[in-house]
Amino acid sequence: MRNINTILFDLDGTLLSIDMKAFEDIYYSHLAKSFSTLMPPEKFMPLLSGAVKTMVQNTEEKTNETVFLEAMVKEVGENLPLFQAQFTHFYQTGFSRLKEAVHKNEAIHEALATLKDKGYTLAIATNPLFPKEAIDQRIAWAGLKKEDFAHISYFEESHYCKPNLAYYKEILTKLQKHPEECMMVGNDALEDLVSGQLGIKTYLITDHLLNRYDVPIEADAKGNYQDFLSFAKTLPQVAPQ
Repeated sequence: MRNINTILFDLDGTLLSIDMKAFEDIYYSHLAKSFSTLMPPEKFMPLLSGAVKTMVQNTEEKTNETVFLEAMVKEVGENLPLFQAQFTHFYQTGFSRLKEAVHKNEAIHEALATLKDKGYTLAIATNPLFPKEAIDQRIAWAGLKKEDFAHISYFEESHYCKPNLAYYKEILTKLQKHPEECMMVGNDALEDLVSGQLGIKTYLITDHLLNRYDVPIEADAKGNYQDFLSFAKTLPQVAPQ
């Protein structure tokens, strides 16, 4: 019987206290506008949606970035470099506008500090649909330090997406951890709690609960941010390895 020594955290709606509807409305509005010189929004949005869907459904050992670009090039052909440059420009200059959807959350900060002091390995298991630039910005918005995390899921490095179990298996391999040593903390009833099928313990954050597919909620524990802080305080010190 292995004791938990590693905590995996979702980002949006978990470490980053954010109104997902507001986030998505602002994101898609500004992104479509930024691409309007290359493609009208009514064509760009289905193109983006299709490429993301292909990425989520991928089961081959290709990075998410590779899968996304392969899907894009089928539609835009030789213009792909222009689209790549525009994505880079948007994430470097326009993405920060989404910060207005973020709420300050002291409880999650205290919980992370508590877990770090107790010796837990911490990782960010965000769905790697965004490039590194965008993920790093959101980590900064949350007031977090990247160096506090042993692993962060990036679009350029990850080969799968949630809710594919291969996504979680890849993280376990990189961290050199067994499922029984880990707990996944997230707010999505499907994407985060599916990790429980591997034997990973799960904690559902209810403040920004997402259940888009109305799946049964099967979590080992659940509660709001304050509840999770209380939970973190009850966890034992990690035994020296």
